[in-house]
Amino acid sequence: MEIGSRLKELRIQKSLTQEELADRCELSKGFISQLERDLTSPSIATLVDILQCLGTDLQEFFSETMKEEQIVFHDADYFEKVDEELGNTVEWIIPNAQKNIMEPIRLTLKPGGSTYPDNPHEGEEFGYVLSGSITIELGKRKVRAKKGESFYFRADTTHFITANAKTGAVILWVSTPPSF
Repeated sequence: MEIGSRLKELRIQKSLTQEELADRCELSKGFISQLERDLTSPSIATLVDILQCLGTDLQEFFSETMKEEQIVFHDADYFEKVDEELGNTVEWIIPNAQKNIMEPIRLTLKPGGSTYPDNPHEGEEFGYVLSGSITIELGKRKVRAKKGESFYFRADTTHFITANAKTGAVILWVSTPPSF
């Protein structure tokens, strides 16, 4: 089996660019490119990390038979990334969601923390505030939401979220099409 071509096939199935996969795995785009062309080989630990980001594991990757689609996901299935610059934690709670129409994440914002501004794009955004409170900025418009409230908007203007300066916030956020 050529590992590189199989990795590329999985990446394309998940609609990820080499750069997006590299970012999620904390590797360089060049390394992913070399892997896909079988110019280098990953360590087992690196391969496990890459496969986790692609929503699979070693057994499934090297198996010739297809596994039944997973319906229920647990903490062990989640992929977490901490943004060191902003201090946010993003958890992909459906590990292979990039191939789906929706991409749900659980976003934890530190007190006063915010997301990066997201440029206008096709699609819609839905969120539910699990704890704390937030301000949603849609262009020049600012809207507040607190624990137990939800939000929904078309992503046709620059948008971002800022957490309350005292409490921070945890949000269940669903984007369509996938963009996280």
